[in-house]
Amino acid sequence: MFRSLHMKLMLIISLLIILLMTVVGAFLVNSVSGFYLRQFYTQMQEVFQNDAEFVHDLQSVSSSDEDGAEQLNQMLRARTGDLGVDGHTRNYYVLDGVTGAYLAGTNDAEGAALEMTYNLTAALTGEVGDTSNVSLDYIDVAIPIRRGERSYVIYVRDNKQTVQDLTGQLVTLILEALGFGIVISVLLSFLLSKTLITPIERLTEGAEEVASGDFSHKIDVDSRDEIGVLTATFNDMAGQLESTLQDVENERNKLGTLFLHMTDGVVAFSREGAIIQSNPAAEEMLGRALPLGGEVDYAALFGDIAPLEQVLEPGAQGYVAASRQQGERSLELLMAPFDKDRQAGVLVVIHDVTERNKTEEMRKEFVANVSHELRTPLTNIHSYAETLVDSHGAVPPETEQGFLQVILSESERMAHIVRDLLTLSRFDSGRSELSLTRFSFADAIESMVSANLLEAQRHGHTLTAALEPGLPEIVADRERITQVMMNVVSNAIKYTPDGGTIQVTAGTAEEGARVWLEVSDNGIGIPEHDRPRIFERFYRVDKARSRESGGTGLGLSIAKEIVDRHDGDIRIVDKPTPGLTIRVELPVEGPRRERA
Repeated sequence: MFRSLHMKLMLIISLLIILLMTVVGAFLVNSVSGFYLRQFYTQMQEVFQNDAEFVHDLQSVSSSDEDGAEQLNQMLRARTGDLGVDGHTRNYYVLDGVTGAYLAGTNDAEGAALEMTYNLTAALTGEVGDTSNVSLDYIDVAIPIRRGERSYVIYVRDNKQTVQDLTGQLVTLILEALGFGIVISVLLSFLLSKTLITPIERLTEGAEEVASGDFSHKIDVDSRDEIGVLTATFNDMAGQLESTLQDVENERNKLGTLFLHMTDGVVAFSREGAIIQSNPAAEEMLGRALPLGGEVDYAALFGDIAPLEQVLEPGAQGYVAASRQQGERSLELLMAPFDKDRQAGVLVVIHDVTERNKTEEMRKEFVANVSHELRTPLTNIHSYAETLVDSHGAVPPETEQGFLQVILSESERMAHIVRDLLTLSRFDSGRSELSLTRFSFADAIESMVSANLLEAQRHGHTLTAALEPGLPEIVADRERITQVMMNVVSNAIKYTPDGGTIQVTAGTAEEGARVWLEVSDNGIGIPEHDRPRIFERFYRVDKARSRESGGTGLGLSIAKEIVDRHDGDIRIVDKPTPGLTIRVELPVEGPRRERA
């Protein structure tokens, strides 16, 4: 009930009013009692001390004074107004100065039953009894009077009824004022609390909405006081918080997308070794599922490479590098703590270097092949030239002519290798531009077949061409496309045993959007395990036979580069009959980047 600020504020204000009225009431009651007490003794002092004539009269004895008590009674009755004597609440009594017996007064009944008070006792001993005691239910004063040979005591007593009645009325008035004040205070405190608490309630509602993730609601600012400033500041804070959370969410989404789609594998472990994050690339490279918090942990994955404690304390280098062979994959691992100060966990980055290693091996093999291909003709040229120089003209003309023919042939072979290497170098560097023109695909095929016909006949081959009618004109680099077709057909002629059959076919595909060319022979073909590599540079299935036929192993790799730059495709076509079929496909309208 009292958890509400409304009730707390109303209760506090009401308690303050009650406390204030209580203090004021107590002060007023005490003030009235004190005033009445002081007024009583002031009146007595004015009559019995300050009025010397009256005091003299009280003490004087005349010749006719037969009854002194009655004389005193008459003189006191004449001064009842000054003494405040009313015969009800305040009375005076004339008592015997020795025995204290009642002699005369304003109330005979009470006078006969007077109790012996402290002041009265003091007066009987000859002293003025004017001691006050607020705790008593009366106030009194006793004054000794010596009148001739006889002594008397004038005793004035007030039963405090007047002050009690006044106090009662005052208390009643205070209670009425207190009740009215409480009602007013409750109303005012309610209005005040509503004024103060309503903005706080709005701030609370706004804070709850912000806590639930809703930043669109703005709190109205109705005042310019501290609460208004707080409300405006809260609105600004909510806007800034929304902007900050959006930035954080965007960064998290970017990092999440990057983490999900990055090619490197990433696995994060807690300091206990449990998996807390991983991406699909890591699962693919490691060849296993990586459930979060599952049975698979750091020790199971990388414990054989480096203990978790070693990675958490990697030393001056800051990380631990390692490598692993995972099936056919070559992996490089980089392990480092992602919060070194608190040792919160370990991050393992997995990089697949299989292709890089293959590329490095291919580069080494390429250099070795180039060196070997150039060394063989250079050795032959050097040997035959050295023989001619050392013979000093003793070599018969026929032999000398044969030596020169070998030197010329080997020179042409070297030039051919260098040209092919330059062509590949231009393709690799992107400096080889295509010279696109529109030409007849059928005419280009027929010209290529005619150019290779004599070479085919020299080997006893049957070279035929079967073209679909209506082959369209294509947009391409005619010289390069002709080079592709010449490489494919010349390979078929070279590597088919004499007396074989070579067939060239062509047609359209994809509703006329592409054209294709197939060159088939009935030779020994290519073994299945060698087929994925025939388009690699310097790769030859039968190296000895290739060198005998003058092959360098670059023809098909050049053909693939040319076809790829035309957005085409070149591949081996599987067929049930012996031999080999190479298929080339090209877009009719040329490469997409050139069209753009």
